[in-house]
Amino acid sequence: MTPAEVRRRFATARVARLATVRSSGAPHLVPVTFALDGDRIVSAIDAKPKRTRRLARLDNIVHEPRACLLVDGWSEDWSQLWWARADGTASVCDIDERAVRLLQARYPQYADEPPAGPVVVVEVEHWSGWSAGSTGA
Repeated sequence: MTPAEVRRRFATARVARLATVRSSGAPHLVPVTFALDGDRIVSAIDAKPKRTRRLARLDNIVHEPRACLLVDGWSEDWSQLWWARADGTASVCDIDERAVRLLQARYPQYADEPPAGPVVVVEVEHWSGWSAGSTGA
């Protein structure tokens, strides 16, 4: 897939998997809601039930800012399979009003209860992807 096709498919996905690195060096993977803003991906900590608002992904990013997000399209018809990945540098900020507006535009659940943050921002440095209808990764 071309970088433009990877970005297009990424933007249409409803959920991504965010991979970060724990201080021990172990990988940490969680599903996240997100919005694409050019070559920037934003995700915010929202009101869904959690044990704490100081989530491991936030500590991981402070320790090691390299991050990866993956989305995919699954089908029992394997000729329709695809994935798109964004590799970049992540940061954590208290609140990002633009990010909140973008997330609200994507997810109706945020209309009445916008995410309060913190916000994870990934500056994408490399897009990659694969589809059953193309070759290469």
